Amino acid sequence: MRKVEVTPYNDKWASMFKVEWERLQQIFGSVALNIHHIGSTAVLGLSAKPVIDILIEVKNITIADSFNKDMEELGYEVKGENGIEGRRYFQKGGSNRTHHVHVFQHGSPDVERHVAFRDFLRVHPDEAARYGQLKETLASRFPYDMAAYIDGKNDLVLEIEKKALEWYRMV
Repeated sequence: MRKVEVTPYNDKWASMFKVEWERLQQIFGSVALNIHHIGSTAVLGLSAKPVIDILIEVKNITIADSFNKDMEELGYEVKGENGIEGRRYFQKGGSNRTHHVHVFQHGSPDVERHVAFRDFLRVHPDEAARYGQLKETLASRFPYDMAAYIDGKNDLVLEIEKKALEWYRMV
């Protein structure tokens, strides 16, 4: 059973992303249109689960399947769509996860959603603080119930996501 751990922002998260970005760039090479650091670890000052979330945009999602062996050699577990149609998902670190990689086809609304959420929180510290406080509270309340933790965040995530998409489309 995985413990729900939310920690204060760690300056090392940016460098952890950079190291992994270089490894992923070697694997995905020219088919990677963009490799984004997403999620809470990508927002300066935001408390987060200490797992680096990475989003890779590709021209054609089926190309991601050809990199499964390379990703396994890099220490990732191949999870397929893992509940989100049109995504390829990889996780690293077993029950002590360190990285999640989400691969989406360029133009997927999921790319815009993740990037908008991250960028919105980066420039709206009040919203980031509110989100971080909720995550800390939920992790404390549900230390061994990841489903309850995720469910507890859902309403605020949807609220922020809506604001973020409206904001993102205007900037």
